[in-house]
Amino acid sequence: MDALIIAAGYGSRLAALSPSKPLTPVCGVPIIELSIRQAVLAGVTRVVVVTGHEADRLERFLAELSLRLAIPIVPVRLTDWSTPNGHSVIAGATRCDGNYLLMMADHLFDVEILARLMAESRPDCGLTLAIDRRLDNPLIDPEDATWVETDDRGMIRAIGKTIRTYDAVDCGAFLVTPELAPAIRAAIASGKAGSLSEGVQALAAYDRAATLDIEDAWWIDIDDPHYHALAEETALWHFAQALAEVGKPPVI
Repeated sequence: MDALIIAAGYGSRLAALSPSKPLTPVCGVPIIELSIRQAVLAGVTRVVVVTGHEADRLERFLAELSLRLAIPIVPVRLTDWSTPNGHSVIAGATRCDGNYLLMMADHLFDVEILARLMAESRPDCGLTLAIDRRLDNPLIDPEDATWVETDDRGMIRAIGKTIRTYDAVDCGAFLVTPELAPAIRAAIASGKAGSLSEGVQALAAYDRAATLDIEDAWWIDIDDPHYHALAEETALWHFAQALAEVGKPPVI
């Protein structure tokens, strides 16, 4: 299965640490390398990365990483990387075959989350979103979180940063079918800006957006220096195999 990683944005809240958010090191390894290594451990065999800000530098790194990991890593450059993240999905989806794992470049996940998502092949759904129902999880930034409201079957009713009623947080990892990119295009055609959440909401309107409760699994959105520090404190316990393979065994 392919993985599509969105890595085009500027990442202004992390700019004090690094000019490129995907190349910001966590435990001495760039975030995007950890993401790709986790995806490979989960069973991904090919990775598509949508680039934009600092694209030349990032693409050089990805070419070198592809050789080290011996897997195809395909960059897709977004000309206007200031657009909402749904535009990155549309661009990257053109290079993905069938269903694919969709990940945000500034999120890190336990392999378990990604492996469980990859096994969630449901013909009745256009996508499955990993959600965290632990609304008091200290690794969640409430000021930046994307909230999710689900029904009693776990299907998405509403998603967004400003919805008033919610029972979970969007973890930033999805199993996606070819239905998502057209849903985002339809949202844009209706006058919306083209965010990923708008595409998810469009599928939810047709009861096509499912969720996967990650339960007690670990994940983090590294969006500013505070959460970067939390990632460095906690990732050591969750990336033992990935860090060992890159020659940086965790200190426990």
